[in-house]
Amino acid sequence: MRAVVYDRYGGPEVLRLADVPRPVPTDDEVLVHVRATTVSQTDCHMRRARPLFWRFMLGLRRPKRPILGQEFAGEVEAVGAAVTDFRVGDRVFGMRMGAHAEYVCVPEARIVAHTPADMTLEDAAAVPDGAYQGLLAMRAGDVREGKRVLVYGASGSCGTACVQLARYYGAHVTAVCNTKSVDLVRSLGADEVIDYTREDFKPDGHAYDVFIDAVGKRRSFFRNKRFLEPGGVFVPTDGLRNVALAPLTSRFGKKRMRFHFGRFKRDDLLFVKRLLEEGHYRPVVDRVYALEQAVDAHRYVDSWQKTGNVVLRVTPREDVPA
Repeated sequence: MRAVVYDRYGGPEVLRLADVPRPVPTDDEVLVHVRATTVSQTDCHMRRARPLFWRFMLGLRRPKRPILGQEFAGEVEAVGAAVTDFRVGDRVFGMRMGAHAEYVCVPEARIVAHTPADMTLEDAAAVPDGAYQGLLAMRAGDVREGKRVLVYGASGSCGTACVQLARYYGAHVTAVCNTKSVDLVRSLGADEVIDYTREDFKPDGHAYDVFIDAVGKRRSFFRNKRFLEPGGVFVPTDGLRNVALAPLTSRFGKKRMRFHFGRFKRDDLLFVKRLLEEGHYRPVVDRVYALEQAVDAHRYVDSWQKTGNVVLRVTPREDVPA
């Protein structure tokens, strides 16, 4: 099968298309013929191995797992003997490392579900990672009805998810984004939208119960706590120092930081699927590239100009043996 691989860390140029063995499902796995996947900021962090801690997870000198990609959508090609919920031909979506390839194996009990009936596979592939980050942010901030929530970086994959989920939970949502995304973010349910390119982003008498930095650009708790009400919570999505600092903020002062942790579970994906089917959530796709254009897709994501998600379309090449 074809896959986008990398055998050293660096810029997009380290990626290349290669033929690799097709995975074989174990008894509890489904083999998915991937039709669409995505390029996320996490993929780019892993490709660069920056921040440096990525090397301790991926390999100190070179990546141990040569295929990036986390999100997928496609059809079930084969099922293990113990699989009960899926059949060959089912359209599915979910998360699994190594999704920048024509095939991926996923345990039935992990993050995989049937796609909503009317959703394209390209749209379905753009759902899981942003929704996962968004749900973690909602839990970290205890977002619920009546709370005032600020989403900074509201036009990215995580940001568009946070806006929609906060709205679903009944919060008053203020979104911060650039000019080109104002109408989009408003259509996702934001009550107020701040265009940071046209007006200063400052408190101006407004304070929030939850401040979500959905793009990892405003990492400092001390810089941002002035935006919070007493008892308010700052939820960062990046910054290694925040991991150590978060427990301390809960002991001192009336404003806190919570760094969201947690595993995305199949029940979470099924919950998001229900939101999709009921019209409470929709994926945002900026650009679609062919698998062969993975280098260009990574370059675009590296530019920090994407809106929502960047999708890779995986078109099979019949003359390449599996």
